Amino acid sequence: MEKGSPSIKGQAAAQAPIVNDFSIHVGTVNGSGSQSSNNVLMRSIFRMGIPVSGKNLFPSNIQGLPTWFTIRVNKDGWVSRKAETEILVCMNDQTYLEDIKPLDPGSVVIHHDHMNVAAVRKDLISVPMPFAKIIAEACSDPRLRKLAVNMVYVGALAEFLKITDESLELAMAQQFKTKLKVIELNRTAIRAGRNYVKANFSNLEFPYKVEPLNKTQGKIMIEGNAAAALGSVFSGCTFVSWYPITPSSSVIDYFSEYAEKYRLDPKTNKKTFAIVQAEDELAALGMVMGASWMGARSMTSTSGPGISLMAEFTGFGYFAEVPAVIWDIQRVGPSTGLPTRTSQGDVLFAATLSHGDTKNVCLYPGSVLECFEFAGKAFDLAERLQTPVFVLSDLDLGMNFSVADPFPYPDQSFDRGKVLTDADSEKLATYGRYADVDRDGIAYRTLPGMKDRRGVFFTRGSGHNAKAVYTEKGSDYKDVMDRLLKKWETAKSLVPQPILTGSGKNKIGFLAYGSTHEAMLEALHLLKLETALEADYLRIRAYPFPKSVNEFLASHDVIYLVEQNRDGQLCSLLRMERENTPFISRLENILQYDGLPIDARYIANQFLTSEDRRKKSPAKVA
Repeated sequence: MEKGSPSIKGQAAAQAPIVNDFSIHVGTVNGSGSQSSNNVLMRSIFRMGIPVSGKNLFPSNIQGLPTWFTIRVNKDGWVSRKAETEILVCMNDQTYLEDIKPLDPGSVVIHHDHMNVAAVRKDLISVPMPFAKIIAEACSDPRLRKLAVNMVYVGALAEFLKITDESLELAMAQQFKTKLKVIELNRTAIRAGRNYVKANFSNLEFPYKVEPLNKTQGKIMIEGNAAAALGSVFSGCTFVSWYPITPSSSVIDYFSEYAEKYRLDPKTNKKTFAIVQAEDELAALGMVMGASWMGARSMTSTSGPGISLMAEFTGFGYFAEVPAVIWDIQRVGPSTGLPTRTSQGDVLFAATLSHGDTKNVCLYPGSVLECFEFAGKAFDLAERLQTPVFVLSDLDLGMNFSVADPFPYPDQSFDRGKVLTDADSEKLATYGRYADVDRDGIAYRTLPGMKDRRGVFFTRGSGHNAKAVYTEKGSDYKDVMDRLLKKWETAKSLVPQPILTGSGKNKIGFLAYGSTHEAMLEALHLLKLETALEADYLRIRAYPFPKSVNEFLASHDVIYLVEQNRDGQLCSLLRMERENTPFISRLENILQYDGLPIDARYIANQFLTSEDRRKKSPAKVA
């Protein structure tokens, strides 16, 4: 064995490497430039035609604290988080002892040579590397070494895994664009990592490798927040007001970038959009309401603490019937919570935000494609229903890259809803702003500037009758609230409908929503392979729940509802709907709320445990 080679004493004899099916977990320090290195590594594998996904686990400070990045490589296209790690890269002295603890025997650890990994875990493949020395020899500028050193492990992994130089070059060009000096510096660091592995580890039978596939041809990698912003631009959004908050800020950053490119007047080159940073989230939503009332498609983006501040204006929009789109990129709470961890913890809160009898339309995108598509759907629904619409993404979906087919160019025939023009007014005998002419709960509205004075009205968040006249009569208030409930029933046929996976005739059913979707699909695959389970899966994509949800509940002996919160919040919403009540006893919860994206193995294991318990108490099933 050559100098510098790892000791693999006590491990199994060398065998053929596992190809295109493993996870890489990188432990570094926030602010060290590791994000660029990890993106280059992930994108280079993607460029080889191999399905890949990345999950970033970062602290809520600017720099100095530990951060981790997981890259999952899977030839079959499974992209949800995988709890197990096959290859660990240790660049952080503070965390490496904890990082190696959960590893299975035979896992690979690439680490600083001063880390005593082999002494702590003799059952691992320890690959010590003098990263500081390697980068010092490769980079003459001490100021740049701190940022370039992470590219050394990219080069080492490229050599071990057989990642091609061509794919690395394409990944760097995408990551650094036209910054030629930056590309050359990182190219040098990658080459240094490759060369060190060639010189010192040529005898190591590395247990994993990549081989080119053709499964990413024509596909893109994009974050959910970027997809949301792009969808909003293409859906005609011209006004945005916001207050920065993790993990939603990049929605507006991307919106600004896309709008600067695609929303300039071709003759004057002036902006045809406006972005206002408000003093807080309450003010942000107030501005959105005002712009929407004027006829502009308007939105804001925020997270849980911001949603808390928006309660007053949300209730105003619901009762006064003003359109608005609110993107909620969910994170862990309550209070400040864990700002950089993912959750589905705002589901119940957003659905009933504001005091009194308030029900808000909520959309639950389950992919970056749906982040793009639901942007347009949200604006259409907000204007058709004349109400605030929440789109509930989360940190996992919003801030991590996902592989997708290119987005289809959206239909530009926007649904502006029941808006009366001057031409319409000539045909009207009378007009009542809150009158239910069509018996669907949705009244007609007018926009400022209408010539016919009958179209002029006060927008009221206080008591009003069908003509928008102030009143405190209980009967008038009840009429308005009953009409809003009728509108809610109308909304059930307008929101995105659930998607069924399976025959629909199995005894066991699963319900899930949002970013849980990919893990749910993989869990069903695992259960079928390991237990021959045949089950149905209904993915809920909106609240109010369409009638098909109730039908699904009624047609299965037991339903497992998978959520990423502690209290089963979607389950609570199902209980609130009276038509679902007879079937609530059939629901079993599978819940994860540690801030990590849910994984397929967890779902499968929780299901098996719950099934075993349920079969011992069959009387529980209705």
